[in-house]
Amino acid sequence: MLKHRGFPGRLSGTDFQFVIRRANPKGVTPITRRERYRDRRAPDRRADAAFMRALWEHFGEEPFERGNLDAGRLSWLFGREVVAVDESFDPKSYEALLRIDAEVAERSFPEAFNGSSGDDADDDWDDWD
Repeated sequence: MLKHRGFPGRLSGTDFQFVIRRANPKGVTPITRRERYRDRRAPDRRADAAFMRALWEHFGEEPFERGNLDAGRLSWLFGREVVAVDESFDPKSYEALLRIDAEVAERSFPEAFNGSSGDDADDDWDDWD
């Protein structure tokens, strides 16, 4: 499993994790498309935006390997902002290749691309663990 060095481990001050420390000995957690409803809590929406910003800053529009990125956090973006590179995508593989659909991602999370927090909270994007 590829470990993405320099990628934030979680959203600072929360339990929202962005990466896993080690491979799951019981098997790889599959990436699935999770539906995001309008009534999601503000902290969940902030975590999605922060994760999207971290992905954009780390990978840009280049394809990237899933590696140690958290499957649960990826699943909130999968199928919309983060897509499979090709049809041979295996949702249960740490080597699966993904890419950011920049147009969709910027429409969904403008704050992740322009640096603003999107709400009145004083989010410090550079204060990730």
